[in-house]
Parts: sequence; C-alpha cells; structure tokens
Amino acid sequence: MALPSNLPKLALIAGPTASGKSALAVALAERHNGTVINADSAQVYRDLRVLSARPSMEEEARAPHRLFGHVDGPESYSAARWAGEAKAAIAEAHETGRLPILVGGTGMYLRTLLDGIAPIPEIAPDVRNAVRALPVAESYAMLERADPQAASRLRPTDTTRVARALEVVQSTGVPIEEWQKRREGGIGGSVALMPVVLLPDRAWLFERCDRRFGAMVRAGALDEVRALLARRDIPASAPVRCAIGVEALAKAERGECDLDTAIEAARTDTRRYAKRQYTWFRNQPPATWTRTDETQTNDLMSYFERYFL
Repeated sequence: MALPSNLPKLALIAGPTASGKSALAVALAERHNGTVINADSAQVYRDLRVLSARPSMEEEARAPHRLFGHVDGPESYSAARWAGEAKAAIAEAHETGRLPILVGGTGMYLRTLLDGIAPIPEIAPDVRNAVRALPVAESYAMLERADPQAASRLRPTDTTRVARALEVVQSTGVPIEEWQKRREGGIGGSVALMPVVLLPDRAWLFERCDRRFGAMVRAGALDEVRALLARRDIPASAPVRCAIGVEALAKAERGECDLDTAIEAARTDTRRYAKRQYTWFRNQPPATWTRTDETQTNDLMSYFERYFL
C-alpha cells in the first residue's frame, strides 16, 4: 500500500464508539511522535469528560491532544467549525514535525474535512427560528412535501437532520442534496491518508458499550449531568444536552425514574448509536480504507508500521 512520498502524512483511526480507537491513537502517538486530534462530536464539549469518554488526564499527558473539551456547553458547534479547527491542528503538527492522528467516530466531521463542505448560504434567521420551533413530526411532514428525496433518506425522528434539510430548502429554494454535490475545501487530495476503521465483533462491541457506561456512572457521569442541568445558560435543545446518556440520567436526577432504569436506557441508546456508526463505517468510507476487527493495540500498531510507517 504505497503512499505518495511528496505529501504530508495524516493517520486516521475511526470506528464506532467503544471500539478501542483512543488506546491505539495514544500508543501510536507515543511511538511515532504524534499529536492526537479529536474527531468525535461529543468529546469537543468541556462539560462532558466522563460521559463522552474523552481521554483521561493521564492519557492526555502521554501525548499532545487537540480539540478535546475545548467548547463550552452553550456554544453551537458544527462540522464546518470542527473542520476548520482540525485543519489548523493538522498544520500545526506538520509544522512541528509531528504525525497528526485523527481519532473519532463522527462520520460527518471526517467527510467535511476530507471531501469539503457544501457551500450552503447562510440560512435566513426567520426561517431557521421558525423551523427549529416546530415539533419534529411536523417538520418531517413539511420536508416530505418540500424535498421528498431528503425525507426518504432520513429517519422521521432525526430532529437535527430533518430540521437542517427543511431550513435549507425553505431558505435557498434548492434541496440539500444538490448543495452537497458541490463540496469545497476538502484536504483529502493534499495529504497521504493512513486510514484504519475498527469494526470489531458486534457482540464484543455491544458488551463493551454496556460495561463502559456502567464505568462512566461509577466515575462521576451523574455529577456531570447534575452540573449541566444546573447551568441556566444551556437550554434543553443545546447539542451538549443531546449527548447520549445525558437525558437518561437527567430523568433519574429529576425523579422521573430510578437510576438503574436510567442506566439501562442509556445503554440501549449507546448500543443503537454504535450500531448506526458500525453500519456507516462499514459502507460509507472508500473501499480502499482498511477495515479490521482487530481489538489488540499491538496487532494494529504492527499493521500501521508495516503498511504506512
């Protein structure tokens, strides 16, 4: 697997939640003078170290880390903003002779960085406010009429993506898919990409998801949720409040269910999310990206060194 010798290298370790990406990224960074760069949409938030499974302070001390926990809860964060910050972090690593190592499971982030972003004009504020105020069922019904192709691709309960598709077609008069065909600003052609997608056995993955959430609760996830709920500047609709586990534990905190019920609900949500990520990473990235079920860091390190380094 020959890489272009004239391009700077960019390692990418991707896959569903709980697949062991972080351990490999840190080990790779230690052995090859790397900088670990976050590509997970929940791990950008300062408020959620435990609940988003951000690297521990001990792990962060082993190698430079970028774009972890740098966003305050009330802030609205986007794939476009992340891509801009990731480009800067990658450039910083290259300029200082380090290997940038992207690690995460947010496919939209990775696609935006590598392939570019659709040049969708700024949405008219009145349109955005009106769409975001609608119940998701009403938004979806309107999307079916205004952009049936987009509606057919989305789950009717996907609040964020349904609202985005609807506000785009209402504000610009052009379906979101047409905008997405005109991507600009991707760096995929200017780096020698070294991608590995971790797709371990599903039973192993789901068991690890269950075990990890229990460990999160023991490590203080409920305290994080309490602190989040206590902040008056973070509305219930804020993206940070939509992170998996937040609402389930919030219900326990409000007395709407007991803690065991909340934990089981969060585990179910985590498994569903991991399943969607698994399907996305199995089917969406280019066929040339390595997909492996290896779970041992040493075996994966050997792969990286044999084919890329």
